[in-house]
Amino acid sequence: MNKKLFFWFFIYSFQGNAQFTHPANNNAFLQYEVASVYVSMSAVDAQTMVTDSLYSDFPFLSSVIYSSSAIQDTLTNVGIHVRGNTSRDAAKKSFELSFNSYVPGRKYRGLEKMKLNGEHNDVSILRSKASSDLLIQCGLPSARTSYIKLFINNEYKGLYIHIEHFDEEYIQKRFPNDHTGNLFKCFYGSDLTYHGSNPSYYQNTYILKTNEAVNDYSGLIHFIEVLYNSPTANFVCEIQDVFDVESYLRTLAVEILIGQWDGYAFNKNNYFLYERPSDGKFIFMEYDLDNTFGIDWFNVDWSTRNIYTWSNANRPLYSKLLAVPYFKDRFNFHMQDILTNHFIPSSMLSSLQATQNLIASAALLDEYKGFDYGFTDQDFLDAIDQAWGLHVTQAIGEYIQNRYSSANSQVLAHQNMQNPCTSGLDEFASENGLKAIKAVDVLGREIPLESRNCIKIVSYENGSVKQLYEYE
Repeated sequence: MNKKLFFWFFIYSFQGNAQFTHPANNNAFLQYEVASVYVSMSAVDAQTMVTDSLYSDFPFLSSVIYSSSAIQDTLTNVGIHVRGNTSRDAAKKSFELSFNSYVPGRKYRGLEKMKLNGEHNDVSILRSKASSDLLIQCGLPSARTSYIKLFINNEYKGLYIHIEHFDEEYIQKRFPNDHTGNLFKCFYGSDLTYHGSNPSYYQNTYILKTNEAVNDYSGLIHFIEVLYNSPTANFVCEIQDVFDVESYLRTLAVEILIGQWDGYAFNKNNYFLYERPSDGKFIFMEYDLDNTFGIDWFNVDWSTRNIYTWSNANRPLYSKLLAVPYFKDRFNFHMQDILTNHFIPSSMLSSLQATQNLIASAALLDEYKGFDYGFTDQDFLDAIDQAWGLHVTQAIGEYIQNRYSSANSQVLAHQNMQNPCTSGLDEFASENGLKAIKAVDVLGREIPLESRNCIKIVSYENGSVKQLYEYE
């Protein structure tokens, strides 16, 4: 007898194709060229921006030229400020361009802001992009990225990575019919511990980035309360009512594979939570991915760390989910799938080498790369194959090979365990009178309707869409 189950990865009660989508790269995110950004501003403002206003987000007035082989766009009245947390103290600053600071509602190539990261602690300037690219390849939400050469008042500031800003535009592009919910940016200290129903406690580390005027923290607090306080007997079902567990488990697998210790599971830091209006569930999203692929500040070998004891203490989202046999089995599925189909050393190294070749000329001209740690041109050229030392404990290639081998040796077999909180697909279809007409995988490729042992997005004759998992 065939057993069929479905879990609610993306649930929508309205018509149409509304599951998560990843926007195409446009001229603001060139993949095969390094664009140039020329910023012109008052010399006094340029000096004030990096001194007296270093920790201010005041948008200094500037004009910007964005130039590539295909376009040259000029924008006036653009805001610019130094961005980041600890990186503000770096000699190679990171910057944010804001196109709507002085012209309300203005966007450039669909963007309100352009986030330019200096990557001062990663001489390769490859780790953030490789991390985001892997998340996207695995069918998960992540920022678009590209490279630019930055000039301020005709001074070359170096090679930068342009990382898409998480804001309402980001959400609208990924959840086009489900984009009006609350987006929370989770800073250091966001361990998802429950501290009662008073919003004031959570507002210190979980920062609402959309719908600020309403300032509603009730959904977030309810999610944390369910996570933290649900009785063991009810937890597996109650957490799925408020959280997209499946998406998180897949994200967690990537977090572990890339060695993102500066995320939630180890450092209670650097993630977003988005509350989908369609079903009230939160979805977990990674960001700030530079401390990956062999960068370490804790004297830990992240390439061999056990995937089942990877987190730090007091991380209930990690510990409570993996304590549930069904969720642990789903984590095993995602880890195996990613290791088989995405985290493939030969493919990753080939892609990294191609990217290094693309950015080499701009990186070698970047004198700022040596101002913080003494990185040299040769260190950039060697970054894939040779460890620099100190906080760069492993070369990127070495890390990938070691993590691939150790994770494969650690991951447990996927048992196809049944979700105790879902009905069978046959029962669902018969109760609702629906006929399935098409199925695609998480990357949008059409697959047979009868496909088993995989995640599939099924479209029905009435236009509704469900994401399902079926097994024999």
